[in-house]
Amino acid sequence: MNTGGQDELLRRAAEAIARRDPAGALHLLDQADALGGRSHNSILNRALALRLLGDFHGSLAVLDDALSMQPYDFVALLAKAAMLEKLAGERAAAETYRNALKIAPPRAQCPPALAAQMDHADGLVRRQAEALRDHMRAAVSSLRGDLDAASLDRFDEGLEIYAGVKTPPKQEPILLNYPRLPAIPFYDRALFPWLETLEAATPVIQQELTALLEASFDDFAPYIAYPKGAPVNQWGELNHSRKWTSLWLWKDGVKQTSVTDRCPQTAALLESLPMAHQDGFAPTAVFSALQPHTHIPAHTGSANTRLLCHLPLILPGPARFRVGNTTRDWEMGQAWVFDDTIEHEAWNDADQMRVILIFDVWNPWLSDGEKALITTMMKAQREFMAGR
Repeated sequence: MNTGGQDELLRRAAEAIARRDPAGALHLLDQADALGGRSHNSILNRALALRLLGDFHGSLAVLDDALSMQPYDFVALLAKAAMLEKLAGERAAAETYRNALKIAPPRAQCPPALAAQMDHADGLVRRQAEALRDHMRAAVSSLRGDLDAASLDRFDEGLEIYAGVKTPPKQEPILLNYPRLPAIPFYDRALFPWLETLEAATPVIQQELTALLEASFDDFAPYIAYPKGAPVNQWGELNHSRKWTSLWLWKDGVKQTSVTDRCPQTAALLESLPMAHQDGFAPTAVFSALQPHTHIPAHTGSANTRLLCHLPLILPGPARFRVGNTTRDWEMGQAWVFDDTIEHEAWNDADQMRVILIFDVWNPWLSDGEKALITTMMKAQREFMAGR
């Protein structure tokens, strides 16, 4: 096998393609294949030459040969999708484009021409997903009246996930991923009958919060405080920043009496609620203050064995909160419980500071026996790691 001669022929074929001489390139590729057999590189160049000649069916057949040799070749798969688009339109190409994007290399490593093809693929896949969503919505429109609001909200999210417009929410806890707990962004209020008691106490909590803000707002500390040298990732803007500050009432299961003594009615209310009690871990309760036009970037919490409750206390204007695929506006006097191990983020779009009360509760799908086991397990893990 004359590999040197074959390599030279392949180089010349690539040059012919670059100067838009596909017929010359095919002649050189025939010689190279006769000299040393077909290679993956020669097959890809043959597909490109055929494409330049307008032989899209031939190019598609050759690309299938290339993919039979290397099924996860991103460039070949992207090229195949382009041929399907030429031959049969966007809908026929969408699935192949989608599969190509799943194995795409990091964008920063791609030359501009390839990045442009990826942009085209992204746009086409999105358009087809939205078209499918709209088609399915029309098909079910006459049946929507049979569902209650909560079921309809879940169905609509499911339809968008099925269409490919959205991705399914998933739990990504930093510390503990306990199995067989459902990934529910916002939980049904019916599971937490004490929410009405909490909401009714809003004026009392607001009064004590106002006194704290007036007398000791400096006690509110930056919520994000990574040490020097630690990777801050998405928290660069908020690290050690007073744009997002907090005042802890309970922290890692320890009551912060220097704070709770100054808001006794709030503390008493929280103690009457079924907060998550884990020695050394929970409960956590905090006043969280977000300055005007500040965004808390997407992140996830520590363990799916507990959920978080939010109660808005100061809402000077629009403020949004996203969990998974669901975005809600805070409304005064309305609390919610959500799974913070699902990606979430927050915005204060108002011109003044927003403050909410946050505390954790056990996941309602856990039995009391499991709660005790989980707490002991987590303490044992901490002890083991401390003994390293």
